[in-house]
Amino acid sequence: MPDATGQTKPVIDFIEGPPPTELVITDLQVGDGAEAVAGAQVTVHYVGVDFSSGEQFDASWDRGESITFPLAGLIAGWQEGIPGMRVGGRRQLVIPPALAYGESGGHRLSGCTLVFIIDLLAVG
Repeated sequence: MPDATGQTKPVIDFIEGPPPTELVITDLQVGDGAEAVAGAQVTVHYVGVDFSSGEQFDASWDRGESITFPLAGLIAGWQEGIPGMRVGGRRQLVIPPALAYGESGGHRLSGCTLVFIIDLLAVG
């Protein structure tokens, strides 16, 4: 079902090769609305998969509603990867463990490289 920007839930293609060691940002669609800046509050739709398996671990789309939060409270990969996006844009982030949930630890995604596709719906 389309969101407020007319987008539908993205499908993340499996990425061949070794996982990157640095954040990889790819604009899939450039928006023309307000620009997200560091520390801003954003409203997004997203899908997240594990780089190595391609298995989805989370998606706001599956809950049927977008989510709003301050960038400052998120994993470093989002804090670094969302600023510069414009409302209406769709961006893919490939986030190494150091910028996600750490190399090791108690989180179920610790040690995982994560791939997100994020649709920026609003900046506030």
